[in-house]
Amino acid sequence: MRQQEEAGAPRLDAAALGAELGERATLVQFSSAFCRPCRATRRVLADVAGMVEGVAHVEIDAEARLGLVRSLDIAATPTVLVLDADGRVVRRAEGEPRKAHVIAALGAAVGNA
Repeated sequence: MRQQEEAGAPRLDAAALGAELGERATLVQFSSAFCRPCRATRRVLADVAGMVEGVAHVEIDAEARLGLVRSLDIAATPTVLVLDADGRVVRRAEGEPRKAHVIAALGAAVGNA
C-alpha cells in the first residue's frame, strides 16, 4: 500500500460521496467490480470502522462515478481516502491496506479534528 499525506487536500461532503460522513472520520474506498484486492480492502476498512466509534466506511464504484474519480485523480483500485470530520482528505493510499496502517491514518485524521 502506497500512502501519502494530502497537501491542499480537497473536501468531500455527503452529497459528493452519496453517503453520510462519519462523526469523527470517514474511510472512502474506490473499487471496481473485478478487483480482487478491493474485496480484501472492503473487509479491512469495514472491520476498522466497526472498531472505532464515529468512523464510517463508504465504498464507491469507480466505474459508476467517473466524474468524482477524475476530479480526485484516482488512478487505480483500490484507492482509499481518509477524511477527517470535516470531510478533508488527510491521507490517501493505493493498493490493499494493512489494518495497522488504516488505524494509524485514522489517528492522523482524528488528531486533526
